[in-house]
Amino acid sequence: MAASALITLREGLEAALIVGIILAYLARTGHREKFAVAWLGTGLAILMSAIVGAGIFVTAGEFTGRGEQLFEGTAMFTAAGVLTYMIFWMRRQSINIRAHLHARVNTALQAGSLGALAFLAFVAVGREGVETALFLFAAVRSATMLIVTAGGLLGVLAAVVLGYLLYRGTYRLNLRTFFNVTSILLLLFASGLLAHGTHEFHEAGLIPPVIEHVWDTNAIIPDTSSVGSVLNAVFGYNGNPSLVEVLAYAVYLFVVGWAYFRPPTAKELAPQRAKA
Repeated sequence: MAASALITLREGLEAALIVGIILAYLARTGHREKFAVAWLGTGLAILMSAIVGAGIFVTAGEFTGRGEQLFEGTAMFTAAGVLTYMIFWMRRQSINIRAHLHARVNTALQAGSLGALAFLAFVAVGREGVETALFLFAAVRSATMLIVTAGGLLGVLAAVVLGYLLYRGTYRLNLRTFFNVTSILLLLFASGLLAHGTHEFHEAGLIPPVIEHVWDTNAIIPDTSSVGSVLNAVFGYNGNPSLVEVLAYAVYLFVVGWAYFRPPTAKELAPQRAKA
């Protein structure tokens, strides 16, 4: 539940912020009548995301044996890659996403293109929705569908409430701190996805484990226990991982964590100084 709630909270708040920025700019420029167009694009994006999510789960159900292991392993690696990209994309875009969206909305308004405005909301929200569907599929591999669904709905509800309060200006959330904290948790989640994908490829015979069990802590925290299930869903806990799983987890966390939190270089700061 914790993993799915974190995913939908993070992705949902990003989508809510984007929609909020678009609506606030339309209101500020005297185009409230265009709200329906933005909501249409948002609604279509949510529908498309639901269809994609259903397609992923249905497709996964068609596989058995080695095919299922290969499909799930590939999905885990893909989810880890997309999650990593999303974390870095949001870090870059958080600096000027408001100005970027304002420019896109302004271009659509000047051209008188309602389709362009709807498409802007559709693409922005749809990207978050498709990512969420992929991440929830990865999360459900280590928890029941009911638990993942409940956690996902709680995360969505919290994101909608926070997004509305931010739009109304009645709540001040330090977005930089929020995204940094959630990014740490998502990096741990992505590490677990990578290790889980590696485990699936072990079972499919595609990647050798080298050392099958580096340690075994199942006597202390069994994988199937409540605590073990939570740790598995959020942090990718495995009571008896292989050497390759441990290396995949540790190397990813070190390399990507360093890349995310390292101080920006002078070259990276130059564009920001130019806009200041």
